[in-house]
Amino acid sequence: MASTVFTPDRPTLVRRLRAAGCVFAEDEADLLIAAADSARALTRLVERRVAGLPLEHLLGWAEFCGRRVAVDPGVFVPRGRTALLVDAAAAVAGPTPAVLDLCCGSGAAALVLHERLAPRWLAAADIDPLAVACARRNLDPLGVPVYQGDLFDAVPADRRGRLDLVVANAPYVPSGALAMLPAEARLHEAPVALDGGADGLAVLRRVAAGAAEWLTPGGHLAVEVSVEQAPTLCAVLRAAGLDPTVVRDEEREATAVTACRPG
Repeated sequence: MASTVFTPDRPTLVRRLRAAGCVFAEDEADLLIAAADSARALTRLVERRVAGLPLEHLLGWAEFCGRRVAVDPGVFVPRGRTALLVDAAAAVAGPTPAVLDLCCGSGAAALVLHERLAPRWLAAADIDPLAVACARRNLDPLGVPVYQGDLFDAVPADRRGRLDLVVANAPYVPSGALAMLPAEARLHEAPVALDGGADGLAVLRRVAAGAAEWLTPGGHLAVEVSVEQAPTLCAVLRAAGLDPTVVRDEEREATAVTACRPG
């Protein structure tokens, strides 16, 4: 018996997604259609998207720096602006560096840096077990270990003072601003990946303190932050003995800070 041909009604789907507030309704419609193998499956995907579930969690992947990165439900979705963090980190890395992707989430930054830098050693770490499991899906095929634990506590002790580059997309949203985040992030991503404490810099202060011990002399820390927070973070980094530089991309509305350990 011949199988039934699946012919989705794309215009109706686009209208429904747009009415639900999806800014890129046309693109989302195409991705949802491609992910469905039947009308029933497409209906279910659309219903969940209209209900507010992140597109990336429905598809099982997010596009980041031109690559598809696996993203599981509940895991922080890599943002386009974080491409600036990866660019800034790569620019200061030096040849064949030893690299740590801290607060790695899905492991997206490590995935890209593995290709760009050809590091002699690369690892990732996160405190969230869901993120660690997701990052392992992305990084195990590359032979990149993913450790679970609180910041540098997760990393083998023999790497202390030997890292050339630490990349950290740590949470930097002030606790009081969490309620203003889009529902996709607020309701469907782990709070530990978003909440940066009273001023948004609580975790980054700890990252700065740890980086001063874990970087080799001449090594660099690279982090993402808001443009408003950058001056305060630079002061924190200087107090930790690091030499910071702010990198800003107005088009991507992104801010990164790199900081060198003198030596």
